[in-house]
Amino acid sequence: MLNITLKGGTVRQFEPGTTVLDVAKSLGGGLYKQVTCGMVDGEVVDLRYPLQKDCELILCTFEDEAGKKAFWHTATHIMAQAVKRLYPETKLAIGPAIDGGFYYDFDRKPAFSPEDLEKIEAEMQKIVKEALPIERFTLPVDQALELMKDEPYKQELIKEHAAAGEEISFYRQGEFTDVCAGPHLTDTGKVKAFKLTATNAAYWRGDQNNQTLSRIYGTAFPKAAQLEEHLQRIEEAKRRDHRKLGKELELFALLDEGPGFPFWLPKGMVLKNQLMEYWREVHTRWNYVEVSTPIMLSRHLWETSGHWYHYKDNMYTTVIDDQDFAIKPMNCPGGILIYKQKPHSYKDLPLRMAEVGLVHRHEMSGALHGLMRVRCFNQDDAHIFMTRDQIKDEIKNVVSLIDEVYTTFGFRYHIELSTMPEDHMGDEADWEIATNALREAITELGKDFVINEGDGAFYGPKLDFHLEDCIGRTWQCGTIQLDFQLPERFELEYTGPDNQKHRPIMIHRVAFGSIERFIGILIEHFAGAFPLWLNPVQVAVIPIGDAHLDYAKQVVDQLTKAGMRVKLDDRNEKVGYKIREAQVQKINYMLVIGDREMENGQVAVRSRKEGDKGAVKVEEFLASALEEIRTKAL
Repeated sequence: MLNITLKGGTVRQFEPGTTVLDVAKSLGGGLYKQVTCGMVDGEVVDLRYPLQKDCELILCTFEDEAGKKAFWHTATHIMAQAVKRLYPETKLAIGPAIDGGFYYDFDRKPAFSPEDLEKIEAEMQKIVKEALPIERFTLPVDQALELMKDEPYKQELIKEHAAAGEEISFYRQGEFTDVCAGPHLTDTGKVKAFKLTATNAAYWRGDQNNQTLSRIYGTAFPKAAQLEEHLQRIEEAKRRDHRKLGKELELFALLDEGPGFPFWLPKGMVLKNQLMEYWREVHTRWNYVEVSTPIMLSRHLWETSGHWYHYKDNMYTTVIDDQDFAIKPMNCPGGILIYKQKPHSYKDLPLRMAEVGLVHRHEMSGALHGLMRVRCFNQDDAHIFMTRDQIKDEIKNVVSLIDEVYTTFGFRYHIELSTMPEDHMGDEADWEIATNALREAITELGKDFVINEGDGAFYGPKLDFHLEDCIGRTWQCGTIQLDFQLPERFELEYTGPDNQKHRPIMIHRVAFGSIERFIGILIEHFAGAFPLWLNPVQVAVIPIGDAHLDYAKQVVDQLTKAGMRVKLDDRNEKVGYKIREAQVQKINYMLVIGDREMENGQVAVRSRKEGDKGAVKVEEFLASALEEIRTKAL
């Protein structure tokens, strides 16, 4: 008998060969109707997976991330089957589950139209009603290639899997068969509610030199109500799209002359600079020193750091005086060179060195997305050099700093601990020490976290901070990476209390992550309606007529001298029109000035959030606004 440890620590015994689905059925309560896949000792497996040894088994439903992916993966195959029924000449590429749903790439001419999506959805409904059993099977390479003889993209994948020594598995539902590792549900009838959301062009393997394919996106849920809620969130996300709002609010431009290289407009620069001022204020309080390193450095440096071998495909390179140089994709090696500029004692440590450095990374054109995925951005790095006995305290300090930053913007977040990847540098014992230090630090702070196995940086484990915005989406921003390797590679030293040379430990850390991406997140989180302290234009002063213009200018001057960002709207337009336009521009306060206000030294205050607030003395409004700015009220 096998000892199977279930969620909560309960141990049940089963015969060898018992499947994950059999275990779910044995537990009763209708769980087997909801389970979508399993996790055996942390590895995602199919419901048909036979248990052959003692293990830990988690039964995943749609409420779990792995469970969602299995559900969406099944929906992907249903969509592909519908496409092949309607357009049999179409060739299949790949169809993964992704965050929020799924997509499938097809080779078809002409590309799919919105009308085609409606037909595909209708055919998918038929396939769901048929409740086709889904069967998994494997084949030797030659038989697999023969089965997929009419599918060139599948043949390419089969050959790759075979070369890597991997099993060639298939999933069959009715007349449709696809090369796939799974997992999948047991039949097509379980995918009750779905929607195809978009279609666009995509390159095979994301390479612009390859064939252009037609990609269809979709999502699916066990219940219609869940789908409806999701579609509403999508519509809300469209309303908040930072690319749309960035253009409307005149913050930045994305131009064909520089794909992936944002152009910052005057208002956008104000926003960016406000973030930078806040960043500097926080880092001063937390005892960091600010540095700046060159944008381009020699190949030798990147070879020493390991980036030339682990990251070269993402780096822009050039030749100067017959020597290879690289535009920096990250700030770390430059910070290390600054550390090496003078000898250090243990009394100097921890040394907290911060930099907002301009970095460049080569991204495929198909991956670019507004400010969220760019080729050029400002990274708010910090590098902390410390002794081994300072590790835990420094990690706690960094976590507390990041917590303060995210709280300021009203973000909730969760933490992931990413462990040693296969492609790693350094001794595994050091990796274990570093991983345990991260785990213990956040545990002692009372922070919850999840393990992300094998997703650490090549030089060390890390903590990733995932923000949750106001419509429930998550964004990975902050990170803390503990590094034993680069200090060794660069032969960093400090003199200890024993008067001997020792190797410091290094922390790599970002709070915002990319300044550009963080601004994109803020735009969507606030729907462009920034809090007062952050908004490029805080106040609109609106005189009713020309007779009130001089007084309005005095008000503007008074507010401006106090440090506020003010716009005077002296156009020959109706007041209602000006107020509506100020609302559209997301300005926090509109100060309307007429006869009464001018006579009494007042302004009639209209709040973006609260509407009309009545007339008050200019000094009274100013004091209230400055306090709102000082406290960074949301």
